[in-house]
Amino acid sequence: MRLGKYGFIVVVLVVFFVLPVYAADVAKIGIIDFQRVLTESEAGKAVQGQIQIKGREMETNLIELGKEIEGLTEQIRLDSMVMSKEKREEQQRELEIKKYDFQSMQKKYQMEFRELEGIEVEKLKNDIFDLAEKIGKKEGYLLIIEKSAAIYYPSTIDMTDELIEKYNSTTKSSE
Repeated sequence: MRLGKYGFIVVVLVVFFVLPVYAADVAKIGIIDFQRVLTESEAGKAVQGQIQIKGREMETNLIELGKEIEGLTEQIRLDSMVMSKEKREEQQRELEIKKYDFQSMQKKYQMEFRELEGIEVEKLKNDIFDLAEKIGKKEGYLLIIEKSAAIYYPSTIDMTDELIEKYNSTTKSSE
């Protein structure tokens, strides 16, 4: 089977001009693991440390109030035989108020803790996703997705280490 003069020229044109155009459009895809960035990056560790410090403060306050309640309960138990009925009822009301305060403080702290955690993690997430977008544009990625959205991916497209390295260097230079 002979291609002829024009057939050969067409094949050469296809090989040199058409195929490279299609080959250049190979999809460059990246995966980032936000949880890993959160736990391994310097800024992520700092945010987690901040949240833990606030959590410990809240826990200490709750423990102190709990000890007050225990002390008052023990005092009422010990003094109940020698106290007047009015005094016993007054201390019982005081105990109930402290228990209510404890529950209110516990709910308030849980809400504050979740809010603080949400705000700080969201800031970090926005910074990381912005950096991933910049990397994607600079290095020609067609798509970058978060690991939790992927069902399967080869480890070769995981760009988390690169992202952590660049994020650490940008946060150090901005300090």
